[in-house]
Amino acid sequence: MRTLQASTVVVIGGTSGIGLETARQARDAGASIVVTGRDEARLKVVGDELGATTARLDLADTAALGDFFASLPAQVDHVLLSGPGPAYAPIAGMDFEVARAQIDEHLIGALRVARESAARVRPGGSLTLITGTGARRPGKGLILAAIGTAALSAITANAALELAPLRVNAVAAGFVDTPLSARLLGDQLDARRAELRATLPIGRVVGPADVAALILQLMTNDALTGATYDIDGGQQLIR
Repeated sequence: MRTLQASTVVVIGGTSGIGLETARQARDAGASIVVTGRDEARLKVVGDELGATTARLDLADTAALGDFFASLPAQVDHVLLSGPGPAYAPIAGMDFEVARAQIDEHLIGALRVARESAARVRPGGSLTLITGTGARRPGKGLILAAIGTAALSAITANAALELAPLRVNAVAAGFVDTPLSARLLGDQLDARRAELRATLPIGRVVGPADVAALILQLMTNDALTGATYDIDGGQQLIR
């Protein structure tokens, strides 16, 4: 078991939600933080709050991703890829160019980050990917999310073997009360929160701090690699 004291943690997509909370907890645990995002204004706010190094980065830009990793210190300790969030579209009305772009960002983007991390993360350090649990059951409009859910776990297991001693794990989150969830649900957010409080075994809604605590465990426990860890408050148990 290691600590994060004096380590370097890179959070790709760290200006909001789970990524931002992970950066905060890692900073509080003694790590130096590098945060990327697409919005310059939000990056500045996060950089000022955390004393973090920041960089604007779009995962779809392969050259920029390579340049970003090349700009990092000779060795970093941990990388978190927070991911772009779920994509929803019915097959009948699917825009396949949009679908292709979403799959590329979610899956090929993860492979690109894994390859770059293998060359930059110290032996025994970690890469953590974020996926979801909600699309494990079939449902209308869930096909793209289901592809991402299944494929990220496969990427995690294979990358852990191919890229060792880099440790690769995934966190599969159910509903998490983040700004992304608020944007997706709009005026249905409060009703969803109430439903989860009433039905989840834990009796409350999962928040970014819960997920971030799990991610820090995956970073510091060097016996863990190749697995996907669910965190959903027991949501999958509810029929």
